[in-house]
Amino acid sequence: MPVSEDIGGQIEGVNGSRDKQADATCTYEVSDLPTARYAGEAKGGIRKWEKEKREEEEEEAAVGAWAGEEAASSPWALRAPRKKAQDEDPVEVKLELHPLRNRWALWFFKNDRSRAWQDNLHLVTKFDTVEDFWAMYSHIQLASKLSSGCDYALFKDGIEPMWEDSRNKRGGRWLVSLTKQQRHSELDRLWLETLLCLIGESFEEHSREVCGAVVNIRTKGDKIAVWTREAENQAGVLHIGRVYKERLGLSTKTVIGYQAHQTRLPRATP
Repeated sequence: MPVSEDIGGQIEGVNGSRDKQADATCTYEVSDLPTARYAGEAKGGIRKWEKEKREEEEEEAAVGAWAGEEAASSPWALRAPRKKAQDEDPVEVKLELHPLRNRWALWFFKNDRSRAWQDNLHLVTKFDTVEDFWAMYSHIQLASKLSSGCDYALFKDGIEPMWEDSRNKRGGRWLVSLTKQQRHSELDRLWLETLLCLIGESFEEHSREVCGAVVNIRTKGDKIAVWTREAENQAGVLHIGRVYKERLGLSTKTVIGYQAHQTRLPRATP
């Protein structure tokens, strides 16, 4: 039976500081100034120095203008920088990626009753590193922004988010039901925490029992579910439920239920 029928019907991944620059004052010694050193030079000495300095500045300006004109027309002025660039080794920046234990696939479902259920299910992307996960999450819509009747599903690569998949049909799901008011206050946080539980293998040795997770956006209330492989593996199911409830930060009074896909076993509570 398709998951959408049973249920009732994206990730974001910096800071800095400034230094203050103090004002500096420059002082000059008297010996730096062009004063008369001999009595015979007292008259006109300063004017002579000023004239020589002015002529020197005019000469430097003329040379600079000539150099600018030459730079525009001389091929030698252009070759030097290129040669320098060729001599320098290119800088390679290698980013260290952090691999995940499993490869994951993100699916998107949009309900269209004029089409078959499978035709409404679309594979969005696959990833197997922490960096690729955050790149994916930051480029998709948040769950709270999806239209009613839409789902996100994150499953291990090779497992499709449907009961008919051979790795799902004997399993079940831990189900968290939300009120309409929680869509804008809690849904995105809970869904992100669910994703992190999956890709981070938070259920320890029982993580191998996890198939994936689904978030359903519905008018009457949204749902988040973690799917497991074997509904009859009571120890694994209960461990996953306890850890999941703790990671979501749910109160001890909050009850989340487990449902088997096929047999609808009585609900177990962590």
